[in-house]
Amino acid sequence: MNPDWIYGLLGGLLIGLGGAVYLLANGRIMGASGIIGGLVDGSGLSTKWERLSFLAGLAAVPVVLLMFFGPKETHATGNFALLIAAGLLVGVGTRLANGCTSGHGVCGISRMSLRGMVATVFYILAGGLTVVLFRHILGIV
Repeated sequence: MNPDWIYGLLGGLLIGLGGAVYLLANGRIMGASGIIGGLVDGSGLSTKWERLSFLAGLAAVPVVLLMFFGPKETHATGNFALLIAAGLLVGVGTRLANGCTSGHGVCGISRMSLRGMVATVFYILAGGLTVVLFRHILGIV
């Protein structure tokens, strides 16, 4: 089996496990955009330390994995302006959709949420159309 598939499977299992633990421990959905958004707009200040701990773990785990497994080749573009624009567009999209792929996709689908399922379908469609447009038609990425 190709190691990339195994890494993807293990990553998906860890994200699902993290979502389950977060829900069981806090009674809330593990949506990264909502966790960050609550800090930015001030609505989540009562759970500030929980949110900051989650974000610290989100940043620290890849560093720890890098120490054990070394760097991996990615197919991300080297165009930093494009990466920044993409990140900003993802942030805007998650606010417009009232959630991100971790909240709607991982946690929403697992809870059989119609809203989560519909949002996930549109995320996947938008991502596919974006790849077709920017990679295959415009040749930017």
